[in-house]
Amino acid sequence: MSAGLAALRRFVRRAAAAEERCELCGAGLPAGHDHLVDPAARALKCACGACAVLFPGGNGRFLRVRPRAELLRDMRLDDERWDALGIPVGLAFFFRSSAAGRVVAFYPSPAGATESLIGLDSWVSIEGETPVLGELQPDVEALLVYRVDGVREHYRVSIDHCYRLVGLVRVHWRGFSGGAGGWEEIGRFFAALRDGHA
Repeated sequence: MSAGLAALRRFVRRAAAAEERCELCGAGLPAGHDHLVDPAARALKCACGACAVLFPGGNGRFLRVRPRAELLRDMRLDDERWDALGIPVGLAFFFRSSAAGRVVAFYPSPAGATESLIGLDSWVSIEGETPVLGELQPDVEALLVYRVDGVREHYRVSIDHCYRLVGLVRVHWRGFSGGAGGWEEIGRFFAALRDGHA
């Protein structure tokens, strides 16, 4: 192998390894890095540990996202209640938006996170029957609902999991129905959440 080719391969490997960078300071990021959320823009930012520690709570533009993924085994959300929420698909996440001053709902789509207006009376009723929903930390925690092919699962998750699911759908969805590859990726995502490996 020529010296030039070897140098090129080293450069490509370095570039690939340094692809993800802290969006505040530019430092390289490892897998499993921290995230910050900008509630006003509803945007997630990748952050190094040093930058993330600067935002422990709600004292600035960003909020630190603490990783969480918990299957809510006792939550019951029947089809009638789900239909009353007005979500047109079987994948959605709900969180309390401090900017909007209410609970908002989104579902993953090939175009990104799509907001869906929900019946707030229906949400209040569901929240009343599931007290853990009232404990969700605004902007950084969500209820993630998976209702596909007979599966009925509900998760309390950090918001970064929701946006990772949105990213998977954007990248892997094919055609109108998603295609086999798209649903395989979604299935793997929820299997990892279920098994605690997310």
